[in-house]
Formats: sequence, C-alpha cells, structure tokens
Amino acid sequence: TQAGLVKPAQMKKAFIITFGLAVLLGAYLVWRGGLPILIIGVASVVCAVLYTAGPFPLAYVGLGEVFVVVFFGPVATGGTYYLQTLSINADIIIAGLAPGLLSTAILAVNNFRDIKTDKIAGKKTLAVRFGYNFGVAEYISCIVVACLVPLYLSISSRSHYFCNLSLLTLVIAVGPIKTILSKPDPETLNNVLAQTGKLLLIYSVLFSAGWLL
Repeated sequence: TQAGLVKPAQMKKAFIITFGLAVLLGAYLVWRGGLPILIIGVASVVCAVLYTAGPFPLAYVGLGEVFVVVFFGPVATGGTYYLQTLSINADIIIAGLAPGLLSTAILAVNNFRDIKTDKIAGKKTLAVRFGYNFGVAEYISCIVVACLVPLYLSISSRSHYFCNLSLLTLVIAVGPIKTILSKPDPETLNNVLAQTGKLLLIYSVLFSAGWLL
C-alpha cells in the first residue's frame, strides 16, 4: 500500500480472507496440538495485528526484527515439530533460529531500501534509526549466524553432520552482499530481496535434507 501498488480496500479484503482461512486451519491444528498450539496461535494473531496497528506498532518502533526472528523461526519450527511429534527439545528451537534470522535478513533489505519513504511515513525501523550501514551489517550478521546454527547442532549432538550442507548458501550469499555494499538504487535492492528469499528456501531445503540423511 505504501508504494501505491495495492489499494487499502483491497488489502483489507485480502486480510479478511486470509485471516478467515487461517482460523479454519488453526482450529484443526489446535485439535491436534492442544493448549500449546492455541497459545502460539493467539500470540501470533495478536503480534501480527500489533505489527502495524495499535498505539505502538512493532514495525514502526524498530521491533519488527524481534517479531520476525521469534515467530518466523523458533515458533514456526517448534510449533511444526510439536504438531507432528507432540514433543519439543532445545535442538529444535535452536534449529529454528536459522530460518528466523534469514527471514530477518529479508526484512533488513526491505527496511534499508525504504529508508527515505519510511522516514516520511514516520516509520522508525532500525535502518531509519541507525542508517544504511547498520542495515547492511544486520543483513550480513543474520546470514552468518544462521549458517553457524548447523555447525553448532552437528558438533553438540555429534550427529546430523549433513545438515552442514546448508553452509553452501554462504556461496550464494556473496552476490547479494556485494550488491548491498555498493549502496545501489531501490530497484536493484528489489532484486536482492528476491535473491534473499531464494537463499532462505535453498538453506531450508539443504538443512532439512541433511538432517534426514
């Protein structure tokens, strides 16, 4: 909506439809997983609303990254694992940090791409508060730390060594990192945004396949 590509009324309609479908699917998941899944579901809905609404929207006060790391990472991974096994352990939570961090890298690109427009809109993201270079450092840190996760898990558990196949994503990340270091125009950063999304997908596939081997 900020870029004018989607009208507010269209966004509202899409939100209502998506939310309705989520409630229907969520009802089955709660039946399967019980109270823990209900708590996760309620917390997710509340935080999703507070992300851009309420007196202190998370995205507008620089807390968007916290939301993304937690809910796109350990909560999503841990919740999925719990639904299938009805159990949870620390390794699953730690493993979930990686997709959470890579999702945060996507948000970081979005934020330092939109620094100028976010300033005008009064959206105080971390990139707006601390500048473009901070956003770049955040992006690189998220990718590097995400790739340390499989190393830690394989060493601590003395197993699942093939999950380190996901480290190959570091090679893929070199291109986007070089691009953002050159401080390109917003259109070029859109390409970095897409590349980072692919990075998340490739990492997830390699990690999952390696974990099962």
